[in-house]
Amino acid sequence: MSLADQVLAVNNDLPIRTDAPVHSGKVRSVYWLTASDSRRLIEEKSYDVAADTPLAIMVISDRISAFDCVWRGEGGMKGVPGKGAALNAISNHWFKLFKEQGLADSHILDIPHPFVWIVQKAKPVMIEAICRQYITGSMWRSYTKGEREFCGIELAEGLEKDSKLSELLQTPSTKGILEGIPGVPAVDDVNITRKNIEDNFTAFNFKSLDDITLYEKFLTEGFDVISDALAKLDQIFVDTKFEFGYVKDRDGNDKLIYMDEVGTPDSSRIWDGEEYRAGKVVENSKEGFRQLLLNHFPDADILLNKDRMPEREALARDNELPASVLMAVSETYTAIAEKITGEKIVLSENPKQEVINILRDEYQLVD
Repeated sequence: MSLADQVLAVNNDLPIRTDAPVHSGKVRSVYWLTASDSRRLIEEKSYDVAADTPLAIMVISDRISAFDCVWRGEGGMKGVPGKGAALNAISNHWFKLFKEQGLADSHILDIPHPFVWIVQKAKPVMIEAICRQYITGSMWRSYTKGEREFCGIELAEGLEKDSKLSELLQTPSTKGILEGIPGVPAVDDVNITRKNIEDNFTAFNFKSLDDITLYEKFLTEGFDVISDALAKLDQIFVDTKFEFGYVKDRDGNDKLIYMDEVGTPDSSRIWDGEEYRAGKVVENSKEGFRQLLLNHFPDADILLNKDRMPEREALARDNELPASVLMAVSETYTAIAEKITGEKIVLSENPKQEVINILRDEYQLVD
């Protein structure tokens, strides 16, 4: 069996019973269950939600996206072996730790398979909630251009690349294109200030002004839990992105929760502590893949300049990356997952069929 066979690249064609279109993102696909299946599972599995809560099956893939494009390798490799299982394992680990330490809940109700979450419907807050403990990435690029205000926060003069900031910074950006918000351009992923959010909290899907403070509390708490746990492994939690949303509790009240993934190499930068102390940054996250792409193609501006998106999409579509590149990414993802969880990431011989079998036999969701 080839490695390409062990990659789950297409995850939106599973025969899961649904009466709604499958929503397929860059990495995950979401199957909304029928009302009767949702109600049945809530009762059979005793999920702690209201009886009429809509449920979905969320299936991760091994696809890898960077710079808003999905990339593939030679030899028919349309993803990174072990990546999906590693991402889910890491998120599951952190969500479990959050629960043990009394932090907010997540949208995940059940984990039937390493590639699968059963989730409750959530109304997302339209913010990419970003926390930064070091100056690197886009913040450093802006800083080198002379910018000293970042999301309404004043940065000191004389900062050095990859150095630790004096405090943990929250630097939110928009999630999706939001129309009609004064001072906020209607494009995806725009940096915003706390005042932008306060003045337009309903446009960002907050239920109240107080919930802005609550999301900031959850953001800091989640960051600190993960950062402290990684420090024990001599890994540095550099920065990360959280997402939040509202669900209904068993009594029908709105509740702010964590959603999507947390603390993974896709949503965070993680550096090796020993190497950092020796003056070298070694990425245990997707940032290493991004840097590789920037070095691999002669015109890096195509990857960094949003105005050149058609050229960027053509790069991703027309270029197969060396298999060694994707295997290096695989090693990064599985190694950090095994370090965090203490458990081996096992590559499935046929992940798609495994998922189908479990959802059919144990959940009766496949006809």
